[in-house]
Amino acid sequence: MKFPKLSKAIFSLACLSGFSLSSLAAEEPPPNVLLIISDDQSWTDYGFMGHPVIETPRLDQLAKESLLFPRGYVPTSLCNPSLVSIITGLPPHQHKITGNEPPRPKGVPGRKVFQDPGYRAECEAMDDYIEKVPTLPRELAKKNYRSLQTGKWWQGNYSRGGFTHGMTHGDPDRGGRHGDEGLKIGREGLEPVYDFIEESQKAEKPFFIWYAPFLPHTPHNPPERLLNKYRDLAPTVPIAKYWAMCEWFDETCGALLDHLEENNLTQDTLVLYVTDNGWINQQNASRYAPRSKRSQYDGGIRTPVMARFPGKIDPQVINTPVSSLDLAPTILEFAGLSVPCGMKGINLTDNEALQKRDTVYGDIYLHNAIDIHDPSKNLKWRWMVQGDWKVILPNPEVQANDIPELYHITLDPYEKINLYEKRPEVAKQLTQDLNDWWTP
Repeated sequence: MKFPKLSKAIFSLACLSGFSLSSLAAEEPPPNVLLIISDDQSWTDYGFMGHPVIETPRLDQLAKESLLFPRGYVPTSLCNPSLVSIITGLPPHQHKITGNEPPRPKGVPGRKVFQDPGYRAECEAMDDYIEKVPTLPRELAKKNYRSLQTGKWWQGNYSRGGFTHGMTHGDPDRGGRHGDEGLKIGREGLEPVYDFIEESQKAEKPFFIWYAPFLPHTPHNPPERLLNKYRDLAPTVPIAKYWAMCEWFDETCGALLDHLEENNLTQDTLVLYVTDNGWINQQNASRYAPRSKRSQYDGGIRTPVMARFPGKIDPQVINTPVSSLDLAPTILEFAGLSVPCGMKGINLTDNEALQKRDTVYGDIYLHNAIDIHDPSKNLKWRWMVQGDWKVILPNPEVQANDIPELYHITLDPYEKINLYEKRPEVAKQLTQDLNDWWTP
């Protein structure tokens, strides 16, 4: 794999001069931060994004109060590497967690794999990567933040990501995997978050909350009142269940926002929203359809991105493509912290940076890595959105039968017409730009 090479002097200069601290954050106490991360939800499946049936009144209201980017993207369409990208501000080929899990050992069936010593050792090695890169909780600790992990979390115990508090124990002997006890949040109430907020207020310290509930993720078992609401509106029961899950998730977001208001914290809290990856529900089963989760298409990687901070961020809609990699720099600059040199994103409230932004990148990998140390071995596709265009390049070593794809993504948002051969000048330029980003 080839990466751009910088001399130590140039690299140091870039680190020193490439960032701007928020003057606002320098003058005022750092804000509390609530980061809401939906789990397995299509970019279309909100009222404010135009869905004709699904009702998401609380997120609709949040969108009205926020800086809203309808053309947001996550770099990859699988939860573990996507979540690591959110918390580190790094694309998967840099933080190196590219799949959900390591290779499955041959001859070990089903869930017995989680007891296999070799498999466990590789899981531990994957978890080690999170300790080798900056993370939001570790950076925010420099400003005395208390940080809470809830919901999805693949990197063992919450402390490995730098959180001061958390729900996920990560012990494989107790079923620790992708969140364990943390997956109760939202589905079984929000008391751990409420208690953490109260403790932070008593300690007079700012807080960072990672709210990544197992919603609307399967199992699709919504409250009966919500399922009944959608049963006659959906074409099939599995679709009705998924739609109801989306509204259930919306209700939990509303409860959190209400709690901030009831405790006079709305004006002091930066709220951000993103989803980890997309989801298109199959018609007759609670499973994802093609061109959604784990795919290279917008059904798997597109998401609305929102940032709300009353009195500090003006609500508006901006159609510039943005990335979940932009969340970490945005949070850090509002906290008055320098952005670590490796982070590739921008502050979403920096108008000058937004005006220069026309491109976002990503890469899609195998669910179970072939080689946990070499991202190029696990790569399926690379993709890039630049202005109105999107290019997708398959990795011939893994996707030997695939062809390059080019879409006019604003006129063809569901990627129906491949223009790679018909618009060779655009295809050539975007292919070169994507190769310049990184080449396996």
